[in-house]
Amino acid sequence: MPTHRIAPIAALALGLLAGPAAAEDVIKIGVNEPLTGPFAASGSYVVNGAKIAADEINAKGGVLGKKIQLIIEDNKSNPTEAASVAEKLITSDQTPVMMGAWGSSLTLAVLPKLEEYEVPMLVETSSSGKITTSGNPFVFRISPPSALEAESFAPMVDKLGVKKVDFLVINNDWGRGAAADFGKMLRGKGVEVGLTETMDAGAQDMNAQLAKIKGTDADTLMITAAVDQLTLVFKQMAAMGVKKRVVTTGGSQNPDQILAQAGSAAEKTMHLTTFLPWAPDKTPDPKATAYFLGEWKNRGYPFAGSTESFRGYDGIRTIAAAIEKAGSAEPKAIQKAFWDVRFTGLNGPIAFTKAGPEGKESGQSKPGVYLIEIADGAIGEVKL
Repeated sequence: MPTHRIAPIAALALGLLAGPAAAEDVIKIGVNEPLTGPFAASGSYVVNGAKIAADEINAKGGVLGKKIQLIIEDNKSNPTEAASVAEKLITSDQTPVMMGAWGSSLTLAVLPKLEEYEVPMLVETSSSGKITTSGNPFVFRISPPSALEAESFAPMVDKLGVKKVDFLVINNDWGRGAAADFGKMLRGKGVEVGLTETMDAGAQDMNAQLAKIKGTDADTLMITAAVDQLTLVFKQMAAMGVKKRVVTTGGSQNPDQILAQAGSAAEKTMHLTTFLPWAPDKTPDPKATAYFLGEWKNRGYPFAGSTESFRGYDGIRTIAAAIEKAGSAEPKAIQKAFWDVRFTGLNGPIAFTKAGPEGKESGQSKPGVYLIEIADGAIGEVKL
């Protein structure tokens, strides 16, 4: 046999021998986020936050003596694609644990895959109550469901003098769930709930919905949508002269980005958020917050993205803590270990309590929720 044929065969044999050994040197974590489509800006921020966490962990020696490797996939802001991405991450990439999938509809589409393959997922953003109440024991969420967000907002309602509320929400599980959960809380406090108007995720003209809302006697409008759509809503409200107190929900608003994009149209709007990058010293772990914000700035990312990106940072840190507790990179061991995770995230203690049907509970952590306001071109926590 000619020698020029032997070399490739030998190289292939060496590659087959080296492949598994090389793979064992890292622990893979799947990252399922929207990097294109309507939610691309938010998904990209989460991914960049995740990268900061991975680099920090690896610089300190990794987990179980191995580096962690993020396997990042784009779910294209599409539920069907999110499910396909999850299957690829599990079957082709063989990731024993995942983080995702930003939007509630995206995450809900992934849930059946988690049960089918028995692989756990850390939910960093989604707020639909269904995610942790549907009986999926492979789900662990660090973001607040809309019901918990509503519970946190409840003491503020009387102090703000809210009497009647209309809703304008994105027409998916996230938006509809927020309207239902906040509506239930408000009715329980004797607040009247008026219109609930919906808009598609990619819609750019909300004038028809806003015209209806303008004509009501509601004093407050609660809005659930991603940052780019919120910007359009505020501009259209200003153009139409809609004068109501505005409170946004979902913790994904990027108030700095709204201020930059909407300008004076965002004046006096209020936003429920789960992180206070504007006041690092007031966060639960000021040292960790300072490190994260410093690294975010060093990498040239816009400050506006920090209210979204911290989710990816805390998400990967939570997964790493679970792997460390498990003492193994096996899916079942990691799933079990999530219940033993205890540490302080950028928005409060991360520890999971059981939610959902007995015997098939999901894990839910309880982060801090804050009300901030854009006033005089600046952002600050509302003093109640």
